[in-house]
Amino acid sequence: MLRGRGRYRAHSIEAFKCRRREQEQTLRKARKEKQLVSKRLLRDVWEDGDRMETAESPLTREEVLQLHQRIQLGTEDRLVALRCLRRALQQKEVQQTFLSLDSSLHVLVGLFTSNLASVQLEAAGCLLELSHSDDPSISLLCLPATPYLLTYLSGRSVRFTELCLYILGNLAAENAAVRRQLMAQGVIHALATCLQSSEGAVVEAAAYSLSQLLQGKESAHNIVPAELVAKVIPLLLQLLVADSQCGVWAAVESAWCLHYIISSGAISEHLVSQDIVSRAVTLLIALGKPGSATPPDTVHLLIIPVVRCLGNLIAGEETNQCKAQIQQSDLLPTLGLFITSFLHTQPFVARECLWLFNNLTAGDALFCSAVLGLNLVPMFLRLIPFSGGINTQALLVLGNVAELGPETCQRLYQADVTPALCCALRMADVEVVRLALEVLNMIFLHCPEAYVEFVKQDGVQAVEAIQYNANEEIRVRAHFLMDKYFTQQSEGS
Repeated sequence: MLRGRGRYRAHSIEAFKCRRREQEQTLRKARKEKQLVSKRLLRDVWEDGDRMETAESPLTREEVLQLHQRIQLGTEDRLVALRCLRRALQQKEVQQTFLSLDSSLHVLVGLFTSNLASVQLEAAGCLLELSHSDDPSISLLCLPATPYLLTYLSGRSVRFTELCLYILGNLAAENAAVRRQLMAQGVIHALATCLQSSEGAVVEAAAYSLSQLLQGKESAHNIVPAELVAKVIPLLLQLLVADSQCGVWAAVESAWCLHYIISSGAISEHLVSQDIVSRAVTLLIALGKPGSATPPDTVHLLIIPVVRCLGNLIAGEETNQCKAQIQQSDLLPTLGLFITSFLHTQPFVARECLWLFNNLTAGDALFCSAVLGLNLVPMFLRLIPFSGGINTQALLVLGNVAELGPETCQRLYQADVTPALCCALRMADVEVVRLALEVLNMIFLHCPEAYVEFVKQDGVQAVEAIQYNANEEIRVRAHFLMDKYFTQQSEGS
């Protein structure tokens, strides 16, 4: 950014890309949970050494006007002015000032169509900065550029094509009018062509742009059917491998596309018939093996969307068909490995894997038996002290196992589940307490010997204290547990 004389010189391109993708992962998580929109910048493609300039304040209107005048001149100074403008547009105030000038965007689009590659690239950089704005009106102002952006996707310059793809993705992120125009202009077929590129950077950018399109509310009715016609799904599935020739980031973006397609609920049956379940399972198992081709510091970025694909498919109408393709695999031990490996460093990965565990074991005797047979119960018990949704998901899985009846409750008791549940009763989280009471009720119902252990762990005192909880549902459940199992027992003795 132009903020005076100070300059910040970026580290290596790969380090910058890694930071950028980490930020994208955070934004995607926020977008999922808070309905935010994420956009992407690509400031590492310029060779001038400046990713960002620092300054105390943005350019004045007069300075922006001077740059606007200079970029219209057919001199060598135009390229320098464009470069300065591209950096200055990293500031919101400068964006608003520039767009308020007469014919500013018209001039910029004109330079974007220049026959000089250096001018085109800098103009594209300016459009990229504008497309990254959080002001939805700016994406509408950029509509005149979309026909050229799509045309240039067939160009020979990898980095220019990559820039155009990211601009398209950013523009489509939050504006239905932009998405409608792009669809009318044939964006899906253009992206399908880019997904077949031999350049990993182009494939990644195309999948990113596609993922932005897929997040619109109209996706199920307009975009997903167009993808079927353009045969995009097989292209995305081909990228769903650990050692993709296009690189791990192309696989990450492809997985997010598939996640959004599944979330739309439009073609789940078609995806299952295209073998997405076995592909996803195979990929996760490969990522969990020692010596995986995926870098250890980035593997979690691929795990998340793949786990979400499986979790949503299992929760949908194709539940039985999906589970049948998983039962003979090593998926459960792999999920357990991810949970323990990322619990302290990337807890959201553990939470996503637990969510998939919950979907797999809900009402399913085979998967519940597998949890017991693979001795995974101790892992779930160790998760109960952890907050942030991890302990609630662990208790949900234990509840799924206990719900199957006497045999599984007996095995849970033998796995020393009672002390952990007593600890859960003393936690402040109401949902944790509620789930712990549910699991205890099922274990007591089918395993009377658990009473003795519960008393030894001072569980009765914990339940008595809960009877005065502010939450009415918790009070009712606690009263029920005391009346059914302990009050009668005391009277009988």
